[in-house]
Amino acid sequence: MNLGTLKRVNLRDFWKHEALHFTKWLSEAENIALLSDEVGIGIDVRQIEASVGRFNVDILAEEENTGRKIIIENQLEVTDHSHLGQLITYAAGLEAEYVIWIVREVREEHRQAVDWLNEHTDEDINFFLVAIELWQIDDSPPAPKFSVLSRPNEWTKSVRSSAKDRLLSDTATKQLEFWQEFKEFAAENYRELKLRTPRPRHWLTMALGRSDCHFAFCVFSRDNQIRCETYIPDNKELFKTFLQAKEQIEKELELKEKIDWQELPAKKASRICVYHEMDFENGDAWSSGFDWFCKTALNFKRVFSKDWENDL
Repeated sequence: MNLGTLKRVNLRDFWKHEALHFTKWLSEAENIALLSDEVGIGIDVRQIEASVGRFNVDILAEEENTGRKIIIENQLEVTDHSHLGQLITYAAGLEAEYVIWIVREVREEHRQAVDWLNEHTDEDINFFLVAIELWQIDDSPPAPKFSVLSRPNEWTKSVRSSAKDRLLSDTATKQLEFWQEFKEFAAENYRELKLRTPRPRHWLTMALGRSDCHFAFCVFSRDNQIRCETYIPDNKELFKTFLQAKEQIEKELELKEKIDWQELPAKKASRICVYHEMDFENGDAWSSGFDWFCKTALNFKRVFSKDWENDL
């Protein structure tokens, strides 16, 4: 058996200029999705080189579903004090809630600084330190690899904020526990699903392989139901395209449950969803709900990632 040789590629051999090449590459839908999957946040790019007073942040984005601001600063070198200061300046100027610093290599004092910021800020501000690498096998095209070096501890921050402000209800605490266990279940049993960072709320998102819509898992404790959905945030034409292919889509999804097509005329968003019964208060029922989530998500991802616009 012949095996290839895995080797690391110099970032500057592929991205000569940080702003013109790397930032532009990262802002493209399929590439920002790689970062989204790694940090666990749905990232919707809004602007490149966004103005912050006399300065410009590399990428200004928003979190899918919530609209929370995200800033991304790229440094294809070893971390330095200047970029750390810029990040804090940008975060303050734009009132960002997520700060992502992408680097080639991190100095230990800067890793400690990011860890300290995460430890001493509340859940409304979150810092990620992310390494970018390029790898190839023999003469294959180089493949990017993101690795999170420092991230906020969602559970610790949420609980700490709750103890201080008493804002995290018993339901929200249980929601966070539910999503954390779900993420562990998926990582063990359905590794092809890349789930994002759990938070204490009733939904969790996942990329569908396209930038104009995404997938969401939802839990409704009062109704004893869970829901899987394709969520289209701001594109009624895309919903209508899917609707034109409704018969074929439902056939390919191969689901027992009825599919609910919700155009939501009074809102910008639309959704295509399916419901399943599950007793949220019964922890023993969670694993079967997790399994249904995963199987349904794989079907949705397979079907809705297709180019239906050109297939009609």
